[in-house]
Amino acid sequence: MRHRTRPFNARAFVNLMLILAGLGLPVTGIANHYLGFASLTPERHGWMAAHNALGLLFVASAVGHAWLNRRPLLGQIRAMGASAAGLGTEALLVGLVMLLATLFAAHGFLVGA
Repeated sequence: MRHRTRPFNARAFVNLMLILAGLGLPVTGIANHYLGFASLTPERHGWMAAHNALGLLFVASAVGHAWLNRRPLLGQIRAMGASAAGLGTEALLVGLVMLLATLFAAHGFLVGA
């Protein structure tokens, strides 16, 4: 009896990587924040490295996910066509939220100034 091997499923791989990295990011971020009041100890350095690695994996997986799903995504964008013009208020609100989040995140760079 021959055992059939399944071909590699890139979508499943990318989605699983995205989920696991997304679940790990808050854990490592909270641990890093908790240890952030100490000097650069080996524990803090480890949590920082884990957080950075998971962040890179998350972004790479998100790009891969968008690439693997580009046809449905582009189809959805094309289907929205005329109705996308009606997103003025929503787009403005998204821009405002992103601006506020960016300003909030930037405070870390301004603390030492």
